Amino acid sequence: MWRDLTFRSPAVRMLPFLLLLLTVTEDGHAHRVLGVKKNGSCQCEVNSTMWSFPALDYEAVLLQVQTCEGSLNSLDEQLWLSTSRIPQVQAQLANVTARLQPFQYLHRQGLYTALSLRQLGQDLTQLETDLSAIHTQLNNAQTQKLSKEVEKLRKVVERMQVSDIINIKSVKENLRYLKNSVESCKTIPKDFRGQHMYCYKGLITNISEPVTTKISPFGKSYISGSWGRQAQMDTEGEKDSYWVQPLTNNHISGNTFRVYQSYEDFMAAVGHRDYNFAPSNTHTNAIEGPSGVLYGEALYYHCYRSADICRYDLKTNSVKRVTLPGTGVGFNNKFPYCYYDCRTNSDVDVEVDETGLWALYATVGNHGNLVVSRLAWDGEAETLNVTQTWETRLFKKAVSNAFMVCGVLYATRYVDDYKEEVFYAFDTATGKEDNSLTLPLEKVAKGVASLSYNPTFRQLYMYNDGYLMAYQTLF
Repeated sequence: MWRDLTFRSPAVRMLPFLLLLLTVTEDGHAHRVLGVKKNGSCQCEVNSTMWSFPALDYEAVLLQVQTCEGSLNSLDEQLWLSTSRIPQVQAQLANVTARLQPFQYLHRQGLYTALSLRQLGQDLTQLETDLSAIHTQLNNAQTQKLSKEVEKLRKVVERMQVSDIINIKSVKENLRYLKNSVESCKTIPKDFRGQHMYCYKGLITNISEPVTTKISPFGKSYISGSWGRQAQMDTEGEKDSYWVQPLTNNHISGNTFRVYQSYEDFMAAVGHRDYNFAPSNTHTNAIEGPSGVLYGEALYYHCYRSADICRYDLKTNSVKRVTLPGTGVGFNNKFPYCYYDCRTNSDVDVEVDETGLWALYATVGNHGNLVVSRLAWDGEAETLNVTQTWETRLFKKAVSNAFMVCGVLYATRYVDDYKEEVFYAFDTATGKEDNSLTLPLEKVAKGVASLSYNPTFRQLYMYNDGYLMAYQTLF
């Protein structure tokens, strides 16, 4: 585009032709333009397109700047999110690491179970997924360090899983099976269940809703203990008696229990008699854990801070004891019932069924799995004896409680605050296990301190965080 430029200056005489110097920004060089004198002024024509503003280039650059700003804001937001999630991943990693430490100990001792490792492996896989997502957004020294730690954990878990299936495990399992078979054949008659025809029907098929619900006469503050009805069928004059044994020392131990002569007295909390079977709740003859059962004229329970079972005679006030067999019998909260929350000092559990007395516990020698020992009282020699012992493959800390019926061990697990589930059975007569049971068991509070069976009335008695509950079993 050409423009006419006119310059007027009355003080200056204009020459016929003038040379006008212009600077052209496009190439950076001066440009000559010829002008003429006309009417007292210097006139010239200049092509203004040489100075045109690069609007299109400007718009393109502006768009790029806006795009970069948007990308920068997005990256900044991703960076902030990734940085904020790093503490969460670190917390997850610390949690998995802390959970792995006990398994590493158990791995060295051969105590862990494949189920626990599978669950840990699943959690580790989820952690790897979360960390990978963050690592793609924020690849720095911190995320690289976390990735290395997770990779190290994965190798440890895989190594433990591989070592769990070596031949020695098969050898140990065969040995356990043979030992159980010998125990089953040792003293139990083949027709021992003939005394109770319902035992022929097999395992329990159902458990009723609570038929009795009552707050402990000692109050709801005593959340641990045991209770029930006289368990020995042929006990003269005592068959209708009920008893309650609370753990008065920080829910760990106790030295007293209460007996009611009838159901009516029990429900009305009248007409009772209290027994003190130890001078204090930390005496060697005190009870440890919710482990008691009234069988005949004696209370059987786990002796305080020991691997012994005590028998307190209600008539003579004497205490006899026997040491449980096994390498490293767990007590003092070493192998309590757990699953969801551990019940403090529930290492040893005394139970009764149609065949007699039982002790349920765990040992280091059996890798923390449940051990079942049969007890017998010799009235003539006045000694308490262990006659047989079976080893199961059920990790004791993986169950919330257990009981015996017809020579079969049943184990429960936590479902929610108002329901337990019987999920496992071990038959001492055959040595066979069944972990496919799904028998619901209602409750009114979260924790289960004890669960005992009464062979006379085929009822289960639960001490449910201060609530006393009874159920009917069906075959």
